[in-house]
Amino acid sequence: MDLHVHARWTRGLMVGVVALATVSACSKEKKESSGDVTPAATATTPAASTVAVTDIDVGKAAANSRVTDKTDNFKPADTVYTSVHTTGSASAATVMARWTFQDGQVVQESTQSIAPNGDAYTEFHISKPTGLPKGKYKVEVFLDSKSAGTKDFEVK
Repeated sequence: MDLHVHARWTRGLMVGVVALATVSACSKEKKESSGDVTPAATATTPAASTVAVTDIDVGKAAANSRVTDKTDNFKPADTVYTSVHTTGSASAATVMARWTFQDGQVVQESTQSIAPNGDAYTEFHISKPTGLPKGKYKVEVFLDSKSAGTKDFEVK
Protein backbone atom coordinates (compact mmCIF):
# COMPACT_ATOMS: atom_id res chain seq x y z
CA MET A 1 0.00 0.00 0.00
CA ASP A 2 1.41 3.32 -0.98
CA LEU A 3 2.03 5.97 1.72
CA HIS A 4 -0.65 8.40 0.40
CA VAL A 5 -3.29 5.68 0.25
CA HIS A 6 -2.37 4.53 3.76
CA ALA A 7 -2.57 8.14 5.12
CA ARG A 8 -5.95 8.67 3.40
CA TRP A 9 -7.25 5.36 4.80
CA THR A 10 -6.05 6.29 8.34
CA ARG A 11 -7.67 9.74 8.12
CA GLY A 12 -10.93 8.17 6.93
CA LEU A 13 -10.84 5.71 9.81
CA MET A 14 -10.22 8.52 12.33
CA VAL A 15 -13.09 10.62 10.91
CA GLY A 16 -15.35 7.57 11.21
CA VAL A 17 -14.34 6.96 14.84
CA VAL A 18 -14.89 10.62 15.77
CA ALA A 19 -18.29 10.63 14.03
CA LEU A 20 -19.32 7.42 15.81
CA ALA A 21 -18.24 8.85 19.19
CA THR A 22 -20.19 12.07 18.50
CA VAL A 23 -23.36 10.20 17.52
CA SER A 24 -23.02 7.98 20.58
CA ALA A 25 -22.58 10.97 22.93
CA CYS A 26 -25.53 12.81 21.40
CA SER A 27 -27.67 9.71 21.68
CA LYS A 28 -26.69 9.35 25.37
CA GLU A 29 -27.51 13.02 26.06
CA LYS A 30 -30.87 12.61 24.36
CA LYS A 31 -31.69 9.54 26.50
CA GLU A 32 -30.63 11.32 29.71
CA SER A 33 -32.59 14.47 28.89
CA SER A 34 -35.70 12.50 27.87
CA GLY A 35 -36.07 11.22 31.43
CA ASP A 36 -34.80 7.69 30.84
CA VAL A 37 -33.07 6.46 33.96
CA THR A 38 -30.29 3.95 33.71
CA PRO A 39 -29.80 1.40 36.50
CA ALA A 40 -26.29 2.74 37.17
CA ALA A 41 -27.62 6.27 37.75
CA THR A 42 -30.19 4.97 40.20
CA ALA A 43 -27.58 3.03 42.17
CA THR A 44 -25.32 6.05 42.70
CA THR A 45 -27.98 8.67 43.46
CA PRO A 46 -28.29 9.21 47.23
CA ALA A 47 -31.69 9.26 48.85
CA ALA A 48 -33.09 12.76 49.13
CA SER A 49 -32.66 14.21 52.58
CA THR A 50 -35.18 16.74 53.76
CA VAL A 51 -33.27 17.65 56.93
CA ALA A 52 -32.37 21.29 57.53
CA VAL A 53 -30.71 23.17 60.37
CA THR A 54 -33.15 25.77 61.70
CA ASP A 55 -31.27 27.10 64.72
CA ILE A 56 -27.92 26.98 66.52
CA ASP A 57 -27.73 28.00 70.18
CA VAL A 58 -24.69 28.51 72.41
CA GLY A 59 -24.78 28.56 76.20
CA LYS A 60 -23.48 27.41 79.60
CA ALA A 61 -25.84 24.49 80.22
CA ALA A 62 -27.85 21.91 78.28
CA ALA A 63 -30.64 19.44 79.01
CA ASN A 64 -32.20 17.00 76.54
CA SER A 65 -29.70 18.21 73.91
CA ARG A 66 -31.01 21.80 74.18
CA VAL A 67 -29.08 24.78 75.49
CA THR A 68 -30.83 26.00 78.65
CA ASP A 69 -28.62 28.96 79.61
CA LYS A 70 -28.04 30.88 76.35
CA THR A 71 -25.13 33.29 76.26
CA ASP A 72 -22.14 34.23 74.14
CA ASN A 73 -19.89 35.21 77.09
CA PHE A 74 -17.97 32.56 79.04
CA LYS A 75 -15.30 32.19 81.70
CA PRO A 76 -12.26 29.97 81.03
CA ALA A 77 -13.55 27.23 83.39
CA ASP A 78 -17.01 27.08 81.73
CA THR A 79 -18.19 24.28 79.48
CA VAL A 80 -19.50 25.76 76.23
CA TYR A 81 -22.57 23.96 74.84
CA THR A 82 -24.02 24.15 71.36
CA SER A 83 -27.43 22.82 70.42
CA VAL A 84 -28.30 22.24 66.77
CA HIS A 85 -32.03 22.23 65.99
CA THR A 86 -32.93 20.31 62.83
CA THR A 87 -36.27 19.75 61.14
CA GLY A 88 -37.30 17.19 58.57
CA SER A 89 -36.50 13.54 58.23
CA ALA A 90 -33.77 11.31 56.87
CA SER A 91 -32.70 7.73 57.42
CA ALA A 92 -29.15 8.99 57.98
CA ALA A 93 -27.52 12.40 58.26
CA THR A 94 -24.34 13.72 59.84
CA VAL A 95 -24.05 16.82 62.02
CA MET A 96 -20.59 18.19 62.80
CA ALA A 97 -19.47 21.05 65.05
CA ARG A 98 -16.09 22.69 64.38
CA TRP A 99 -14.86 24.96 67.17
CA THR A 100 -12.19 27.51 66.18
CA PHE A 101 -10.15 30.08 68.09
CA GLN A 102 -9.79 33.69 66.89
CA ASP A 103 -6.59 32.84 64.98
CA GLY A 104 -8.43 30.17 62.94
CA GLN A 105 -6.91 27.26 64.85
CA VAL A 106 -9.35 24.34 65.15
CA VAL A 107 -9.90 23.67 68.85
CA GLN A 108 -12.14 20.63 68.38
CA GLU A 109 -14.33 18.86 65.84
CA SER A 110 -17.13 16.49 66.81
CA THR A 111 -19.46 14.51 64.56
CA GLN A 112 -22.74 12.79 65.34
CA SER A 113 -24.90 10.60 63.10
CA ILE A 114 -28.60 11.31 63.29
CA ALA A 115 -31.77 9.79 61.79
CA PRO A 116 -34.34 12.47 62.55
CA ASN A 117 -38.07 12.28 61.96
CA GLY A 118 -39.34 15.81 62.63
CA ASP A 119 -37.79 18.28 65.07
CA ALA A 120 -34.53 17.04 66.61
CA TYR A 121 -31.74 18.51 68.73
CA THR A 122 -28.08 17.53 68.70
CA GLU A 123 -25.74 18.75 71.45
CA PHE A 124 -22.00 19.39 71.33
CA HIS A 125 -19.73 20.88 73.97
CA ILE A 126 -16.14 21.88 74.69
CA SER A 127 -14.17 22.54 77.84
CA LYS A 128 -10.60 22.27 79.00
CA PRO A 129 -9.44 21.08 82.44
CA THR A 130 -7.00 23.99 82.64
CA GLY A 131 -9.58 26.42 81.21
CA LEU A 132 -10.21 27.69 77.71
CA PRO A 133 -7.81 30.45 76.66
CA LYS A 134 -9.37 33.92 76.71
CA GLY A 135 -10.36 35.22 73.31
CA LYS A 136 -12.97 35.04 70.57
CA TYR A 137 -14.25 31.71 69.27
CA LYS A 138 -16.60 30.44 66.61
CA VAL A 139 -18.54 27.21 66.31
CA GLU A 140 -19.49 26.25 62.75
CA VAL A 141 -22.12 23.58 62.22
CA PHE A 142 -22.13 21.30 59.19
CA LEU A 143 -25.01 19.14 57.97
CA ASP A 144 -23.82 16.34 55.68
CA SER A 145 -20.50 18.16 55.07
CA LYS A 146 -22.17 21.48 54.11
CA SER A 147 -21.92 24.53 56.33
CA ALA A 148 -25.25 25.23 58.02
CA GLY A 149 -24.30 28.27 60.09
CA THR A 150 -21.99 29.71 62.74
CA LYS A 151 -22.20 31.21 66.21
CA ASP A 152 -19.57 33.49 67.74
CA PHE A 153 -18.77 33.58 71.44
CA GLU A 154 -16.07 34.94 73.71
CA VAL A 155 -14.13 33.63 76.70
CA LYS A 156 -13.26 36.52 79.06
